[in-house]
Amino acid sequence: MAPEVIERERLEATVLAPILRPSRLYDLGLILLGLITLWGVYAWSVQLRQGLVITGMRDQVPWGLYIGNLVFFIGISYGGTLVSAVLRVTKAEWRRPITRIAEAISVAALVVGGVQIVFDLGRPERFLNLFLYGRLQSPLIWDVVAISMYFVACVIYFALPLLPDVALLRDRLAGTVPAWQRWFYTFLAAQWTGTPEQRERLARAMNILAVLIIPLAVSVHTVLAWVFSMTLRPGWNSTAFGPYFVAGAVFSGIAAVVLAMGFFRRLFHLEEYLTAKHFRYVGYLLLTLNLVYIYFTFGEYLTMMYKLAGEEKELLQALFTGREAPLFWSFIFGGLIMPALLVALPWTRTILGIEVASVLVLAGMWLKRFLIVVPSLQVPLMPLEFGRYVPTWVEWSIMLGSVSAFLLLYGIIGRLFPLISIWEMVGEQETAPAEAAVQARRLMFPQPAFEGPRAVASGEE
Repeated sequence: MAPEVIERERLEATVLAPILRPSRLYDLGLILLGLITLWGVYAWSVQLRQGLVITGMRDQVPWGLYIGNLVFFIGISYGGTLVSAVLRVTKAEWRRPITRIAEAISVAALVVGGVQIVFDLGRPERFLNLFLYGRLQSPLIWDVVAISMYFVACVIYFALPLLPDVALLRDRLAGTVPAWQRWFYTFLAAQWTGTPEQRERLARAMNILAVLIIPLAVSVHTVLAWVFSMTLRPGWNSTAFGPYFVAGAVFSGIAAVVLAMGFFRRLFHLEEYLTAKHFRYVGYLLLTLNLVYIYFTFGEYLTMMYKLAGEEKELLQALFTGREAPLFWSFIFGGLIMPALLVALPWTRTILGIEVASVLVLAGMWLKRFLIVVPSLQVPLMPLEFGRYVPTWVEWSIMLGSVSAFLLLYGIIGRLFPLISIWEMVGEQETAPAEAAVQARRLMFPQPAFEGPRAVASGEE
């Protein structure tokens, strides 16, 4: 048997093992996440019965954890898609084992992030008013339309490259699984047979989608930033909020990709395919976005400190030395400086070090989203006392249920579909020998260097 055939069978056996031979511990983890999600649903039912008065939000601080979670989850989804799309467009071959891990994050995070708007409304039926009585002048309408379009694009971008692997599951599981599961994979495979024509069309469609989804993703988080920056509030009145939000989204999204890589690498024994090189390369991306976000953060607070205009002085005092100072400095040192050092220093640039940096990044970026939303609303615009916002058990429970729902959706995707794209990995193995042969021919039969018009005119060879 040819070595490439043996390698392909070993790849399929390793990647499909969690689906063909599911782990009982993994399924128990999904059940536990489901129970925590149900607790969040119960807390939401309490809020529906008693109203938003059961939360810590009031007239002066009408936004809280829900809006912070909205920005956080949408940011994670944005980072996952952009990592995959940019690496596809730039033909980075090392990206093949991590693209689906990133794409799955986008779908799961968008579902959970979009629901946060409904939580914040208090009365879900009012969501329809955005479409029935919405005004084009309102950035809220732009936000809903952009997120909806982005969700559809992410689902398509995730589903298309699944076709060859779902067809493989359809053929492998024939006669060994319940009828509903066999029908499920047959339906999703969409009559895929793997002909050269189908592969060519799939490659062309993925290239087109990768190009289109990048500006769409940028527009989504830019519009989300405009919801804040077009409101006359201290700390929000900034023309740089669009790129600031985009940079933060990619930053947190890359951190989420790193943690997903590390989790599934250990759980499903994918060390051969998710190597230290992949973590190192993604770590370089994390460090780059870390420095970009430090630059934006420095510029944001420097302009406010230089002017100290009106309410912005009160906001800075609350952040730097007041009640929000512990959260603010935890974000600065724990969410920005420490991750940068962990990835930048060679002796901590290990798989574990990059994972620890990613945990700190996600925690710090959640704090930053909270600090963007709440302290600005606490600053009074009238001669009143400084506002006070303390989340209640309902808000914390809904937030915990949201995080569990995100992990549950992502875990279900990993339970039903291979998280490493088998057909892309096989394509890499098939093209590698051909490229090696071309390189060998070049070494054995080197071409003469072109010496310009003088050599040609004189007849030199």
